[in-house]
Amino acid sequence: MPIVAQSTETTDWVSRFADEVIEESERRAPGKPVVVASGLSPSGPIHLGNLREVMTPHLVADEIRRRGHQVRHLISWDDYDRYRKVPDGIAGVDKKAWEEHIGKPLTSVPAPKGSSYPNWAEHFKAAMIESLAELGVEFDGISQTEQYTSGVYREQILHAIKHRGDIDAILDQYRTKKAPAKKQGQKPVDEAELEAAEGSGAAGEDDGSSGTAGYFPYKPYCGNCEKDLTTVTSYEDDSTELTYACTACGFSETVRLNEFNRGKLVWKVDWPMRWAYEGVVFEPSGVDHSSPGSSFQVGGQIVGIFGGKQPIGPMYAFVGISGMAKMSSSRGGVPTPADALKIMEPQLLRWLYARRRPNQSFKIAFDQEIQRLYDEWDKLDAKVADGSALPADVAAHARAVGTAAGDLRRTPRPLPYRTLASVADITAGHEDQALRILSELDPDQPLTTLDEARPRYDRAEAWINTHVPADQRTIVRDEPDAELLKSLDEQGRESLRLLLDGLAGHWSLDGLTHLVYGVPKVQAGFSADATPKELPPEIKTAQRSFFALLYHLLVGRDTGPRLPTLLLAVGQDRVRHLLGE
Repeated sequence: MPIVAQSTETTDWVSRFADEVIEESERRAPGKPVVVASGLSPSGPIHLGNLREVMTPHLVADEIRRRGHQVRHLISWDDYDRYRKVPDGIAGVDKKAWEEHIGKPLTSVPAPKGSSYPNWAEHFKAAMIESLAELGVEFDGISQTEQYTSGVYREQILHAIKHRGDIDAILDQYRTKKAPAKKQGQKPVDEAELEAAEGSGAAGEDDGSSGTAGYFPYKPYCGNCEKDLTTVTSYEDDSTELTYACTACGFSETVRLNEFNRGKLVWKVDWPMRWAYEGVVFEPSGVDHSSPGSSFQVGGQIVGIFGGKQPIGPMYAFVGISGMAKMSSSRGGVPTPADALKIMEPQLLRWLYARRRPNQSFKIAFDQEIQRLYDEWDKLDAKVADGSALPADVAAHARAVGTAAGDLRRTPRPLPYRTLASVADITAGHEDQALRILSELDPDQPLTTLDEARPRYDRAEAWINTHVPADQRTIVRDEPDAELLKSLDEQGRESLRLLLDGLAGHWSLDGLTHLVYGVPKVQAGFSADATPKELPPEIKTAQRSFFALLYHLLVGRDTGPRLPTLLLAVGQDRVRHLLGE
């Protein structure tokens, strides 16, 4: 059964937005399903920053479903946008060859070589659709190519052109204002804004062309080269006869717009048109869309021309990756949800988006930080289980582990991620060895099959194989370091004797943890059970020195996986051999 999170019992941001959206929907369209929306441009890999555009309305929509309301989460695939640039680092793509397609609709650009999909847009949509399914995101997808080329928006296009003077007047309020100076560290505008700004053809404006026909909020795609480098040269309102010329290939033609389906409204008009057409009540926008003169702000005025209202919704902050600049689909080489789901379970990824308010930026780490995140998640899981978690944390946890449709698949035995990663590192793909080690972690409840630790084990193994540099991988020594063993003083030899004497009686994860931390305590005359408060500061120094000695003797380095896990992985016989017994 799904967990129901009532707004009266929680204080999380999702519940508060759900309250507002339900109330606003009843005011605008009583008795009809609540409509929330996202927009994604498959101009390249759809990255983890784009995922916030989906997860924010998804979480709100799911809360509304939990309360028994009908809700539609629309994802508009902006696949009729122009191909703006060739991303870097895309397999099967020769940049020079694909540059010939710049200016065409994304659905008219060939997919990368080797792809099984018919075009560029479908290739990149597919990976995102698969990730959203794994994340439990329920949505209705809308292809803007299908909408425009089938004539669905014909009335809206003609209406916009009829009222182009009104639209131009709204836009002109912002054109006359001096652009604010860019602040130090300010983020660049996001993908959609860039595509609009650079995708407007000869006019060079993101809000429509101003050729000999005056302001025009519509861009035809050329009938010869398919590019949007076109300028409308004349238009007749009564007959809807439109003439355009292409600056890319020199082609020109005259068409009747009331039967012409090869073009689209410019971005700042297209977005509010869709709000009105779909009856969108809730849609978030990035920080770059919310500044004065940006598409969300201007759209709030233009939407009235189409008889609609601007959606309510938060401004959401950027999602970053540790050590990387702001993500951009058209630049390529950025982590996608599929990349994240290779190394983390869906619950953890959902939690990262659910626990932070939309206006709070956060980073997703693909480095060692993932181990700390998993530790934090497991602690929360335990607190929720024993009833000690705070209400907002309980709500975020509930939204992470499942949806209104039910719980996501969970790992039956969620062993610590850092332990699984260490085991995967040491065993290098040998599943029988991995099972042997993991079954010894808790002798009272031994693991009987690796499937009990999956899918978390597979995620940890993937992280080790793809994100840990080769020079940081763990390789256990084949033979003892005779020179180091011979150089040890009496204290060093005694520390090894104490460890070896205790191995058999402490052969479990908890037991070995107690043993390796206890040896320096016993050597200093304290009980192995003494707490840090009962010990002088020098004990920590002694422990670090002892750990470094063990690492050198076992793996030839100063550091490595947690020693208890490493000892289990190496096995008693081999440990004794390498430590000189």
